[in-house]
Amino acid sequence: MADQDMSTPTNQRTDATTADLLRQLSEQTTRLVSQEIELAKAEVSEKGKKAGIGAGMFGGAGLFGLYALGALIATAIAALSLGMDTWIAALIVTVVLGAIAGILALQGRSKLKSAMPPAPEATIETVREDVQTTKEAAQRGRSGA
Repeated sequence: MADQDMSTPTNQRTDATTADLLRQLSEQTTRLVSQEIELAKAEVSEKGKKAGIGAGMFGGAGLFGLYALGALIATAIAALSLGMDTWIAALIVTVVLGAIAGILALQGRSKLKSAMPPAPEATIETVREDVQTTKEAAQRGRSGA
């Protein structure tokens, strides 16, 4: 008897028109895209918080690394002061650190100079030629018309 119910067509029409289906599709697509955007915002926000915490930890590590460097310098001064006056030991360490800083600055400057792009004279010239050619073509087009 169940087979008989399924095989008999019903007189009621429940099919929606194509316009209704397209409207529903549009609404559902809009809703889906909106929900996906909200989900993406939530994910980015969560990842941003984690990235911020990680960046803060890197900053703290850098700060404590700087403190460690200062302690190492103080240790070097203290070790040198065993064989000489403390001020001479501090002066020696200061001169060495200054020399290292100077060398790094000079090397950095030369690297920056070599990394700077040359002035784009050739590009500027070809752009000027293109502009001139375009002007001439436009004038020929006007006078020929």
